[in-house]
Amino acid sequence: MTRQSRTSERMRAGGLPDVGSAGNILEQSSDIAVYMDAGDTIQGISVNPESPALGCLDHWVGRPFKNFLTSDSAIKFTDRLAELSKSADGAVRAIELNHMDNATWEFPVRYTLHRIGDAGEVLLIGRDMQPLAEVQQRLVHEQLARERDQQLLRSEQTLFRVVLEQSETPFIIVEPEKARIRNINSAAASLLGSNPDTLTGNIMSQTFEGRRRGEFMEAMQSAANAESARTVEAVSRRNGRVFNLRPMFFRAAGESLLLCVIEPTDDNDATGPEFAHWLASLYAASADAIVLIDGKGFVREANEAFLVMVDAMQLRDVQDQSLSEFLMRGSVDLKLLLESAAKKGPIRHYSAQLKSAFGNRTPVDISISRLRQRGGELGFGLIVRDVSSNQLPDVEDANAIVSEEAMRNVMDLVGTASLKDLVSATSDVVEKMCIETAVQITNNNRVAAAQMLGLSRQSLYVKLRKHGLVNSDKDD
Repeated sequence: MTRQSRTSERMRAGGLPDVGSAGNILEQSSDIAVYMDAGDTIQGISVNPESPALGCLDHWVGRPFKNFLTSDSAIKFTDRLAELSKSADGAVRAIELNHMDNATWEFPVRYTLHRIGDAGEVLLIGRDMQPLAEVQQRLVHEQLARERDQQLLRSEQTLFRVVLEQSETPFIIVEPEKARIRNINSAAASLLGSNPDTLTGNIMSQTFEGRRRGEFMEAMQSAANAESARTVEAVSRRNGRVFNLRPMFFRAAGESLLLCVIEPTDDNDATGPEFAHWLASLYAASADAIVLIDGKGFVREANEAFLVMVDAMQLRDVQDQSLSEFLMRGSVDLKLLLESAAKKGPIRHYSAQLKSAFGNRTPVDISISRLRQRGGELGFGLIVRDVSSNQLPDVEDANAIVSEEAMRNVMDLVGTASLKDLVSATSDVVEKMCIETAVQITNNNRVAAAQMLGLSRQSLYVKLRKHGLVNSDKDD
């Protein structure tokens, strides 16, 4: 079949119904018009010269319209003709048909069907859908290509993440303009005493002691631009370790970035990369709560066990808060812990109660040690153990809270004194026990004991003398 070239005249074959000026309107507004008799035989056809892709269709005249439709379109056309014959106003919804000519050429056309006269003739006014189909096909190809590109990008990102995490070389990728950490692998994070999730997105200079943002980035860029390999010395803020940072520039997608390799200056120490990995794993998986605080008692790091104890959802809910906020005796407990650890060294057992965000109380046993590293003081490390299962006294233990001697002294008064005197004597026994407990908890720190009991220091001394406890305890 030959294709019609673009001409100034409209191709015509056969004859269309004479509808006066409407004929010109139909021919100019449609890409194709087909006139059929009641037997679906084509009596006339007109193709707009602006649609050369349709070609020359004069051989359609005198042949059934269905001969030039695909099988599924032929069924659709038959059903739509049936609707048209039943329609009262002689009009039905438009229909899109796929034409087939010589079994090799297919093109879609959207037709509107119109009944002409009373003899069952039908006029089909069509719009060529090939340009739209081609655009849709190009869009589909573009979408498929974009999906392939996205899959390739995801594959490359996954490969980057795997290589980043599995690399034994500790390194950080930094954005020079923002001075922020773009990426950091686990080897580098372990050396710095933290984890990748915590450090990613932080200002690079804040990771190290005594470094200002502008000065630090200038030193890094100068070292990266130097002709010979240069390093920048820095001290980790979290563990006090000293490192040499070896930066180099590289460009990715038009963006300039810094690749910074971390070289520990204490490679011969026991705290090598493998040991650091083990220590980080123990910190995260420990059943006991582990808390790292600074010299003033503010929380810097805490593991998952501590977050569970205080009903915190994530680390930032407790970070930069004073540990006293989570202790029932508040600043009293914190002061005793810090002073004792600073003066006497590590403390193994300190009984306290931990309170959660929802008011729950948990009896705990606290061990605390002062942390020192070359480069300065790091603060304190605490291990907090839940001992609630060990503090459920049975009936005998409950009765043993008050000493037998004290109970005997009170019982001896029954029958010899009024109830008021008995209650007063019992109160004295309880008061003495509370004072003894406070003095014992504070390791004979009278100031802390008075604060714990809500007394002034002078009142505490009066009560110590009253109960004969002055001689049994040494003054501060």
